[in-house]
Amino acid sequence: MGLKKIQNEIGRKIKDLRLEQNLTQEELAYLIKISRDHLSNIENGKYPINIKNLYKIAVFFKVDMKYFF
Repeated sequence: MGLKKIQNEIGRKIKDLRLEQNLTQEELAYLIKISRDHLSNIENGKYPINIKNLYKIAVFFKVDMKYFF
């Protein structure tokens, strides 16, 4: 699996979790202290997410980090 495909898959899973909780990008971005634009780019697979922010999201949604992979 290539890096781009991994980025896309992680972004899709983040978006799915966010929508399940009825959160906007603005709300989630605020909670993990990044911009809404950056979160949008992560969800759309344009930017890779760093491990620190992925960990914050995993903790917030109460999922294991393995969920994203």
